[in-house]
Amino acid sequence: MGNLANCPRCGNLFVKSLRPICQDCHNEVEEMFQKVYTFIRERKNRQATMAQVVEATGVPAEEITRFIKEGRLHLRHLPNMEYPCESCGKGIREGRLCTSCQKRIEKELAAYEKEKETQKKDQNRYQTYHSLDNRLKKEENQ
Repeated sequence: MGNLANCPRCGNLFVKSLRPICQDCHNEVEEMFQKVYTFIRERKNRQATMAQVVEATGVPAEEITRFIKEGRLHLRHLPNMEYPCESCGKGIREGRLCTSCQKRIEKELAAYEKEKETQKKDQNRYQTYHSLDNRLKKEENQ
């Protein structure tokens, strides 16, 4: 049995079970998807850009992008369709980040790991253990 929740789109109370949104919002999203799908399915519209699809269907670019990321729309046969990189906004055709942002993040992670390793080596270098008590005990026992 599902839990009661507020729909993140409209705020109405609904029983959350299979979908994270209420039935009315789900129907609205499905209607938007059908508009986009019907538009790009026509051969003459396969060369359309994101802006042209938005203009022709009235569906917001964010929704179309979500359809692409969910795998409901495939860009294989849509050569001019792109959606924005989540970091810089540059147009991309797959994933969440463009290649330049991916490389930048990888470089930053590598630098962070290198710094972390350097700090660990420095910390180990300055740790000194003294065991005078053990040496004194040995001398007393002899």
